[in-house]
Amino acid sequence: MVDKAELKKKYKETPRPMGIYIIKNLANGKIFISRHKNINGRINRHKFELGHGFEGIAELQEDYNKFGPESFTFEILDQLEPKDDPLYDYSEDLEVLEEMWLEKLQPYGDKGYNIKK
Repeated sequence: MVDKAELKKKYKETPRPMGIYIIKNLANGKIFISRHKNINGRINRHKFELGHGFEGIAELQEDYNKFGPESFTFEILDQLEPKDDPLYDYSEDLEVLEEMWLEKLQPYGDKGYNIKK
């Protein structure tokens, strides 16, 4: 018999992929790049919000409505490896990694949905 409590505990203890993800619009080539401590969870949230018309990035939502879901891909660009220290704060590491990808791909203006800081 399967111990549901044990399975739930193991699931909660399993580190989630964290790092940088990209949303690509295949119709016009525009991209969005961001970071998250749970990439898969954040990508699922984007998909849900786009599908229901309340994505926080207005231009991304407009293009999604115009071109449809088949014109968009969601991918992991880069991942951080979990540290042995369970209290380690990955925020700064993620920020540095994101800045590197933003600098490399320049997803601004006609090339993307990011807003330059």
